Amino acid sequence: MTIWRKSSYSGSGADCVEIGRGVGIRDSKAPATHLPVSADAWHAFLNEVLARHQ
Repeated sequence: MTIWRKSSYSGSGADCVEIGRGVGIRDSKAPATHLPVSADAWHAFLNEVLARHQ
């Protein structure tokens, strides 16, 4: 079973993107489906986001 997490910026809202470690990302409004994301792709994404916010 995957534990899905959402950003703390989402608050208690239901309209958010969730991440599942080793699984991918999904829309909280459609939890039955998800987009698989490899660990390398996820790290590249996070590095790009962090680089743009420095």
